[in-house]
Amino acid sequence: MTDPVILTVHARRIWDSRGRPTVEAEVLLSDGTLARGIAPAGASRGSREAVDRRDGGPRLGGFDVQDALASVRDEIAPMLAGRDPFDQAAIDFALVALDGTPNKRRLGGNTTVAVSLAVLHAAAASRGLALWRYLAEDEPVTIPLPEIQIFGGGVHAGRRTDIQDFMVMAPKAGSFAEALEITAEVYRAAGAIMAERGLLQGVADEGGWWPAFSSNEQALDTLVMAIERAGYVPRDDVAISLDVAASEFGRDGRYRLGLEGREFDRDAMADYLLGWCERYPILSIEDPFSEDDAEGLKRFTAAVGDSIQVIGDDFLVTNAALVEQAAAEQTVNAVLVKVNQAGTVTEAKAACEAGRRAGFGTIVSARSGETEDVAIAHLAVGWNAGQLKVGSFARSERMAKWNEVLRIEEALGAKARFAGLDAMPFRRRPAA
Repeated sequence: MTDPVILTVHARRIWDSRGRPTVEAEVLLSDGTLARGIAPAGASRGSREAVDRRDGGPRLGGFDVQDALASVRDEIAPMLAGRDPFDQAAIDFALVALDGTPNKRRLGGNTTVAVSLAVLHAAAASRGLALWRYLAEDEPVTIPLPEIQIFGGGVHAGRRTDIQDFMVMAPKAGSFAEALEITAEVYRAAGAIMAERGLLQGVADEGGWWPAFSSNEQALDTLVMAIERAGYVPRDDVAISLDVAASEFGRDGRYRLGLEGREFDRDAMADYLLGWCERYPILSIEDPFSEDDAEGLKRFTAAVGDSIQVIGDDFLVTNAALVEQAAAEQTVNAVLVKVNQAGTVTEAKAACEAGRRAGFGTIVSARSGETEDVAIAHLAVGWNAGQLKVGSFARSERMAKWNEVLRIEEALGAKARFAGLDAMPFRRRPAA
């Protein structure tokens, strides 16, 4: 029996977690396998990441995707008909070539990533394998350490704090299931504290509590208090992870904190963050300086040494060449991997692999505008990324992904190995 080929590719408009249009691609193979992939969307975006194709104009706030659907119907579907779904790299390189731009702006990164994911899902389903197992082939896998938002801020919560995400990690947990149980207690305690103090405004885009803090430090103090109220010891049991998303308020070495009405130069911003690292149980910081401030990132990474993970998101935009450059220049020590930021599965995998070769922390991540597609849970396991960032511990588009990893951990049984603290870059070594 010959291997199946791609028979048809169809795209439809569906809706993401913010109620905005997005692209769902559906791939039918000649053996009858049918699979779908869905494009997420970010709010804070690096200037060099793949660009979504949107219709613009007044309708649906300019976010409609009819032109993107037409790209699939008129160009992508005819090109992929008859192709081998098991050669993911060839499919993705064909999409890149068809688009012909550096950032997918012609076809749209939302278009290419939906199709790329749909092909991947179809290939795994045709082989009768769970997606993580298809990706891992016969190699052993690691269950990722979750990085989970407790308070949303920045553009995810109307800029109620300058810092975009206040998160927790439980690196000493014995399993993924235990890490989620710990997080559930901290999340519940944080909500109770905020309600008691009249600081609770609902939930933000990714499900974290929407705060009414008067300063960024108040968020950190409240998070430490929540860890303690939940019955855990800060740093020993539960550590803090921050997504500063500094590109949202910094440029040309200047940083303007709207919540506190303060402005810093590069050195003052470094002192501000390093002071937090001394006073709070911080284990990981994402984008502490803006994407145009490589010098600030390099100095900060050197200053924290082998104690804190410094993640490049907007700075690296899931680009393998930029990861390799960052490793050579020691600007950061970890990379966030977002499939839609690259535009295809193959390009995202290359960035993840570049990070692993460099001894970086590698974190597969969701976006603020998410969907029910749980592919990233499987990517984090199948690629042995070691870490997974999905958002908070609320909202079904988030919980679907956490719950999927629980199922994978259970399926592995005695072979399940939780990454824990070993996922940190200071516990990894570059490949020889």
